[in-house]
Amino acid sequence: MSTTTAAQPARREIAWPSILYMAALHVGALLAFLPAYFSWSGVLLCVLLHWLTGGIGICLTYHRLLTHRSFTVRPRWLEYPMTAIGAMASEGGAIGWVADHRRHHAYSDDDLDTHSPLRGFMWAHMGWFMVCDAGSRHDEAYYKRWAPDLYRDPIHRWLDRYFILFPLLSFAAVYAAGAYYGLGMSWLIWAGFVRTIFVLHTTWLVNSASHIWGYRTHATRDQSTNLWWVAALTYGEGWHNNHHAFQTSARHGLDWWEVDPTYMAIKLMSFLGLAGDVKLAKVLKGPNGSLIEPGPRTIIPPTDTPHDPKTKMQESSV
Repeated sequence: MSTTTAAQPARREIAWPSILYMAALHVGALLAFLPAYFSWSGVLLCVLLHWLTGGIGICLTYHRLLTHRSFTVRPRWLEYPMTAIGAMASEGGAIGWVADHRRHHAYSDDDLDTHSPLRGFMWAHMGWFMVCDAGSRHDEAYYKRWAPDLYRDPIHRWLDRYFILFPLLSFAAVYAAGAYYGLGMSWLIWAGFVRTIFVLHTTWLVNSASHIWGYRTHATRDQSTNLWWVAALTYGEGWHNNHHAFQTSARHGLDWWEVDPTYMAIKLMSFLGLAGDVKLAKVLKGPNGSLIEPGPRTIIPPTDTPHDPKTKMQESSV
């Protein structure tokens, strides 16, 4: 006589530290609606630091440099202060971020995707970081599986372990600088809290909106799309279908209208001798300058029901 044991679903736990931290940031950002805390200098700093921490820190460093290694920096140690700038965005340490994103590409829009819209828009946007299970917990095994190159580096391990110091120090810095001009709270709220919330939600839109709406140029085996307004908010990251088609390319905007400020920054770094080994997508263009999809693959359009796992299974069999 034999017995069988049904497989138990992965146990999920609520990530209370992440939820409470994000809730505190959102509450702090709401103080911007109080006229007493408004200042044009605070708004200007908000925009500047959004570009620095989101555009340079997350889009350029965390994503195109560390996750996909689409270019290298010179000298090599420049990677560490750039990673610290990325940590200021409050999106976690670089090793965890890179591991999550590489897992996303491995299982894009599948059941094991880190933040698939198969579970709904809000899950893909921000629900995914509010819970964790054995398969997504940021532990040594997870890091060694998805980001072994970064985990081998002791400096990157230190930056990842103490990442929370960098956003907190940035908040303290903008408050202290603003206090010198009598604008401590204004700068903290606008250049600290509002800026961080703006970076977070614009980044999350790549995970959510850019897998639901927009157009598809390449026949990738997922629902990634190119979405102009997400690209405008994320310094070119919204050309997401292009990115999924050519994951190691430093350039995401492949057509003339697909403006890619992050790639422009990489080009500037290359001109200044700070970047090298820049990888680019090999694309074909027709006589009118439009992109031609290489190979015989058929374009897979977005479905009307992007959250249906059965639809995903049908597409995977094409």
